[in-house]
Amino acid sequence: MWKVEPIAPIKSVMYRSETPKELFCYSPGICALPSGRLVGTMDRGGPKAPADMGQVFLSDDRGESWRKVATFPFLHARPFVAGSSLYVLGHNGELRIIRSDDDGETWTEYASLTHGDAWHQAPASVIYSGDYVYLVMESFDPQTTGWPVRALRPVLMRGNIHTDLTKRENWTFAKVNSFEELVDYEKTDYFGIPFYSLDRDTGVEPGGRYCAPIGWLETNVVQIHDPNHIWYDPTGHTFYLFMRAHTGRTGYCCVAKVVEKEDGTMEMETVKAPTGKTLLYLPMPGGQMKFHILYDEVTKLYWLLSSQATDSMIDPEKMPSDRYNLPDNERHRLQLHFSKNCVDWCFAGLIDMGATA
Repeated sequence: MWKVEPIAPIKSVMYRSETPKELFCYSPGICALPSGRLVGTMDRGGPKAPADMGQVFLSDDRGESWRKVATFPFLHARPFVAGSSLYVLGHNGELRIIRSDDDGETWTEYASLTHGDAWHQAPASVIYSGDYVYLVMESFDPQTTGWPVRALRPVLMRGNIHTDLTKRENWTFAKVNSFEELVDYEKTDYFGIPFYSLDRDTGVEPGGRYCAPIGWLETNVVQIHDPNHIWYDPTGHTFYLFMRAHTGRTGYCCVAKVVEKEDGTMEMETVKAPTGKTLLYLPMPGGQMKFHILYDEVTKLYWLLSSQATDSMIDPEKMPSDRYNLPDNERHRLQLHFSKNCVDWCFAGLIDMGATA
């Protein structure tokens, strides 16, 4: 029988839980330093999760082996380089960040960039333009009930790479909206979103499996570099946000943009088609789950790492009892695509697969 062969099966393990039912592995992040060293981060959840749930690992042999060098008390973090320093940014309610000035060997105590608020994200993309680094964290009202994807605001953050980014004054936050502030999904039609009839605040349970109200989350930021692209901004001040689309369906992501103004402020806008119609959803393989977009300067291509869906049209009532959550929530096949324009995605291969959905 013909079988798909993974193009990059697991060769090394950065961290493995010895008690996976009690100590969960979450949020892997990675970045490469100019020296060639790899920096890996992840966090731990579950009943046995420690207060210092985040961990930093280093590899000097291209990922063949890893050593743990630090822990930190926040989650959903990502490592990134800015100037001569290395940072890890995440949240634990408020935004928290740590810095290393020796390629990850030692780290500062965490600093809080915000206070008294609530944040969310995943280890998504980091990009650079001029003297600035750009990334997105997602804020929301802590009073929001249920899974708050409808209430998340994808805040594009800009930091000067020549300053200390553990200080709030060295960051600029964009003015943005949440999904529910922009979208009246009772008026959408023709593409099956939302997939299930649901209450705007509480969601629905098809087949006893919870589906939260629709929204977006886990935002990546990209710039368009091709002068022939319809979205190209020759000034370099437009940033596109590609977000996981929680809809109950597969194959779509959400998209919006942030524009830098002349006074240095940043504001979120919806993307428009030439007709003037709002373009909120784009086809994307795996856009229903966490994905990661990386632009390669050499090939001038965008590379997409995402989850491959294989059985999203099964009746929730007929799903196996050991299958997780909704039909669109498969997380066992990791796929790779590439695109010249961040819209038309070409299949490159299946990275690896697990045994369960």
